[in-house]
Amino acid sequence: MDRSNIQDPPEYEDQEQSDPLKKGWMIGSPPPADKIIKFIHEDNKFPQMRWSLANIRQLVPTAQISHGLGPISNLPQRPHDISQVQWVDAEGNTKTFMDMMNLTYTDGLMVLHKGHVVYEKYFGVMNPTKPHLAMSVTKSFVGTLGAILVHEGKIDDTKQVIHYVPELARTAYGDATVRQVLDMTISVKYSEDYSDENAEVWNYSQSAGSMPRLPDYDGPETLYEFLLTLRKDKEHQHDERFWYKTVNTEILAWIIRRVTQKPLAVYLSERIWQRMGAADDAYFMVDSIGTESAGGGFNTCLHDLARFGEVMRNRGFFNGQQVIPAEVVDDIKFNGDKKKFEPAGYHTLEGWSYRNMWWVGEDAVGEFEARGIHGQRIHVNTKAEMTIVRYASHPYASNIINDPPTQAAYRALANAIIFDIIIESIL
Repeated sequence: MDRSNIQDPPEYEDQEQSDPLKKGWMIGSPPPADKIIKFIHEDNKFPQMRWSLANIRQLVPTAQISHGLGPISNLPQRPHDISQVQWVDAEGNTKTFMDMMNLTYTDGLMVLHKGHVVYEKYFGVMNPTKPHLAMSVTKSFVGTLGAILVHEGKIDDTKQVIHYVPELARTAYGDATVRQVLDMTISVKYSEDYSDENAEVWNYSQSAGSMPRLPDYDGPETLYEFLLTLRKDKEHQHDERFWYKTVNTEILAWIIRRVTQKPLAVYLSERIWQRMGAADDAYFMVDSIGTESAGGGFNTCLHDLARFGEVMRNRGFFNGQQVIPAEVVDDIKFNGDKKKFEPAGYHTLEGWSYRNMWWVGEDAVGEFEARGIHGQRIHVNTKAEMTIVRYASHPYASNIINDPPTQAAYRALANAIIFDIIIESIL
């Protein structure tokens, strides 16, 4: 869920107070009993998640996305302290880029300009070699793989989903097309409202292994079993409008596995991760039979997330090769449908659209994003030649809380770059 009507979010400990190092969690051999974090329902919340999002592989099984044996691509350094770049909040108060990082519970952030790393900052237990859970940023990786297969003619996005996965004939996807899945214009009875304890997202998460199963859980045991339970929303038809539903990405992943005859982790490794010269392996959380959590189970180090952001900023060209076809990136940037997106009511994303599981912003600046709950983000601004990647552990899942400071600070930084306010060393 990326939107909410909550007016007064609950009060939480701030960035410094909730620092997992200061909390002393998971330190010691063994840690004290009151400092242990387990994969149980009570420990899957804030503030414990400030530790767990950067240590998920210690808690659950994962599948490796190998970076291969090839050379690591270069991320040249041109450091500059941007922490004091100013932006103005909704109340007219002047704040700094550092304020934004604190307000959004940033765990790690990197800014690149023209391919150079100009700023890199870590908080809490996060560091340059530690993978962090990407949440729904995962979807943009999977959507990109799907778009590549469409471009290569291996998937026909005008065909129905059941052409590739006939097992879904009696589900909401029995009369849906692949294009409708890619752009999330599917009518399916599935709620992603994290404030609703009866929302289908909880059964999905428990079947996927991405959340601990409650003692009374008697639902599907695997992702595939869960996907077969999905039924159409009787009040709507496919392709009427945009509906953000994580299960669409799981359907797309099923199609990708069926077409490529490879696990998603292997295909992502071969098609993108190795080609872009990733420095480290990445990982997918998996369910009880090893099926990757395609909707939100991706884990990477921050610098490799930045490499992928640069791939997208450069129309797919990176590490001396065309990692992703330029036409795929152009399709994402220019073919989203704003009219279908508008009824979804994302008040912090007015004028945006959605294409191939990417969020597409203002045409004038070439702004587009991969977004995940609790503040995960790949932000690309092609006019400013800027890429920002962030991992975070904001206590509130919906991005409606962290969007205002994030967007204001990112655009202030872009303007500073564009209008030469930042000193020449960054340019």
